[in-house]
Amino acid sequence: MARHAPLIVPSVLPADAARLGAEVEDLCAAGVDRIQWDVMDGIFVPNLTFGPDVIAAARRHSTVGFEAHLMVVEPDELLGRYVDAGCELVIVHAEATTHLHRTLHRIRELGARSGVALNPHTPVAVVENVLDEADMVLAMTVNPGFGGQAYIPAVEAKVRRLRTMVEESGLSIEIEVDGGITDATIGGSAAAGADVFISGSWLYSYPGGKSAGVQLLRERARAAMAPSSVAVDERVA
Repeated sequence: MARHAPLIVPSVLPADAARLGAEVEDLCAAGVDRIQWDVMDGIFVPNLTFGPDVIAAARRHSTVGFEAHLMVVEPDELLGRYVDAGCELVIVHAEATTHLHRTLHRIRELGARSGVALNPHTPVAVVENVLDEADMVLAMTVNPGFGGQAYIPAVEAKVRRLRTMVEESGLSIEIEVDGGITDATIGGSAAAGADVFISGSWLYSYPGGKSAGVQLLRERARAAMAPSSVAVDERVA
């Protein structure tokens, strides 16, 4: 099965919280494929971030899709609120839900696409029996909770296993990586099998600006992917 062309998805975690609408507009103008909201509850991870009302207020400023990465305990209680806020993709952590298959199925019932995230220590076997309910698997390349962390190269072996698992399943499932993604690290995860790349701190601080940063990341990811394995057409997020 051909891999999808790479998608560049910024995290808004480094954004100026006082001007989130304008920040979202800037990201859309830079040519991103969708935008990720890192939702943290101060329990599953130490940080505390965006609620659904904030995301809903920013949604009208966007021309691309939103994804909510729920780094929270008991995510089932919040799924509907983030879908209603305008998130077309909702990601839950395998470590945070007891009945993962049921949770992923519920996300789809609510009308969104479903994603499951794995912390660096979590084996890929955890998702083997829920792939039929997942539209995306996220391999965390840092420990979740804070921006600006260093990329963990060892996760690339996990990404390779996920790519094999997805291809053997025959399902169309994205493989996303999140954490420490820069122009220097994106090639390793792309070569391993990822096709969606979250970038936050690096993209916001890129000297050439966000548009040039998005273009550079996309070029580096494409170059690292085997040409025969990448779909010709860009995807619409």
